[in-house]
Amino acid sequence: MYTSFFGLNEKPFSITPDPRYLFMSERHGEALAHLVYGVTESGGFMQLTGEVGTGKTTLVRTLLLNRMPANADVAVVLNPQLSAREFLVTICEELSVPVPEDKSSIKALIDGLNHHLLDAHADGRRTILVMDEAQNLAPDVLEEVRMLTNLETSKQKLLQIILIGQPELRDVLARNDLRQLAQRITGRYHLEPLSREETAQYIEHRLKVAGALGEVFDNGAKREVFRLSQGVPRLINVICDRALLGAYSSETRRVSRRMVRRATAEISGKPRKVTWPRWAVPAFGAAAAVVIALGFLSLLDARRGVIDENVDSPPVAAAVAQPAPESKSEPVVTSAIVVEEPVPEESLDTRLQVASDLTNTEAALATLLDLWGVEYRRGERGCSQAAAAGLECLFQRGSWSGLKQFDRPAVLTLVDNKGAAHRVVLTAIEGETVELSIGGVTVTHGISEVSEMWFGQYMLLWRPPVGASAALGPGTRGPEVVWLRQSLAAIGARYQTAAVDSNEYDDELQQQVRAFQRDQRLDVDGLAGHQTQIIINTLLAPDDTPRLTIPRLAQE
Repeated sequence: MYTSFFGLNEKPFSITPDPRYLFMSERHGEALAHLVYGVTESGGFMQLTGEVGTGKTTLVRTLLLNRMPANADVAVVLNPQLSAREFLVTICEELSVPVPEDKSSIKALIDGLNHHLLDAHADGRRTILVMDEAQNLAPDVLEEVRMLTNLETSKQKLLQIILIGQPELRDVLARNDLRQLAQRITGRYHLEPLSREETAQYIEHRLKVAGALGEVFDNGAKREVFRLSQGVPRLINVICDRALLGAYSSETRRVSRRMVRRATAEISGKPRKVTWPRWAVPAFGAAAAVVIALGFLSLLDARRGVIDENVDSPPVAAAVAQPAPESKSEPVVTSAIVVEEPVPEESLDTRLQVASDLTNTEAALATLLDLWGVEYRRGERGCSQAAAAGLECLFQRGSWSGLKQFDRPAVLTLVDNKGAAHRVVLTAIEGETVELSIGGVTVTHGISEVSEMWFGQYMLLWRPPVGASAALGPGTRGPEVVWLRQSLAAIGARYQTAAVDSNEYDDELQQQVRAFQRDQRLDVDGLAGHQTQIIINTLLAPDDTPRLTIPRLAQE
């Protein structure tokens, strides 16, 4: 969605383990070297452990795709929830070993596997078994793993085994009853998370692989990503992906620290906690002490002044403080100058939290339908009521420019600082200001303030042509095609087709639709889908159609 906005060829922070995006940090380089050693040298086990999301699976895929010897046969077991018999059957199937008819016989399975390994060894081939999530293997399966290492010749092991798992795997293998298995492990490596510097390099690396030409995350944002993810690559990916979506929704091409915090709050579903610097607590404590002391001294002075005035009030002071009764002048206060502070405007976050009972989907749909002149009926689905009135709901994720182009009121989903979601209705856009209906109350706020809480999700209503909402494309026939031809001709002569009354979607009409999409900066596919039809409707909309660009706030 946001890839073209940032000039990317694809999403750079997908959580799927793509070897093209492998970032070879110092730790990942050492881990890969251990794995390569394990598959090129003979015998024993290799053990790779690491916290969830540190990149173990990506390393293994890189090993299998790019660093595996040409003479290697590999069996990969991804499901650890297997019985001992199922485990052996899976290995045989991975290596194309004929499975005996009696699959219940473990001896028959091991004999068949041993025969295959001997034949592979005679042909100069190596056999490697990779087991992921090995910390979840049952004890009887681990015992079968140990027994497989007994398959050997007089000079070398016939099967190389690589165990990959979370840190719990080390605890499992440390058990006394598995000491025989642990003693056969010839290489161990524990993969640590990235450092702060490596996290920044990791972010830049993935962006460049995806086609980024410039810096997208500023330095503060990268530091915040490290603080919130603690250098775990999978968490980095999730946070950065959501931060890019938030920046796209705000139409900002640089991701800031605040956007990263907002993205993390939305992902976790927890409110953002304000963290103060270490120096802030003593500093605020000292400031509070000073304020209290000054207030106490001021109170003493005031009381002293009252006592002095009652005991011995000088005539001059009295004359200055109290004008003569017949004087029409205003009282003069000489002790202090009172400056009236302007009352700050209530923030959008505060308004949403105060009106949380009125920012549900039902209230927002009632407001949106009212703008279209449809009375909302409680207990019925809003989109069904819209369909009965000839309207249709369109759920989208986009940006402010897309909303302006559609030019229709829309229900926005906003997330406050506590992580709660609110549905409000966008009723107008004027410059950098938007008009929102929150529970039926109209308020105005800056686009920048709303963007802090909006991640691009919205729903709008539109009126399909001829009562139908199907996408139109080559080969389509019907009155909708006639509507499309005549509407394009009404918008501009350059979009007019020769047979303006034809009901067939032919090549000429497809070319005109492409030209219209290109001029409107839509996806140029030659298909008149919902977005293309809505833009046409917007350009030809009658006066009674609710719009965003004719705000009530400009008329009042």
